[in-house]
Amino acid sequence: MKRSRNAKCSECGGSVRRKTIDQEFEKEGVRVRLSGLQASVCGRCGEVYFEPGGAQQVVEAVNSLFRLAFSERQHKGTITAALS
Repeated sequence: MKRSRNAKCSECGGSVRRKTIDQEFEKEGVRVRLSGLQASVCGRCGEVYFEPGGAQQVVEAVNSLFRLAFSERQHKGTITAALS
């Protein structure tokens, strides 16, 4: 959603400004972090707005990172179990 210079947050009515942000996600005890995301962020409540399609791209990137993390964790677990 494009935000104009005087955009207001749909959640709290606060001012929304364009920023570069980092976001961390957690799933089953595994954390992944995306850095350098362009988004519009409410200065009052922190609500994050992405351009159209941006949220879907973030979801796809995060899911790819989780698949990689779980694959590595399973691989290391298998090797550890084989050495025991």
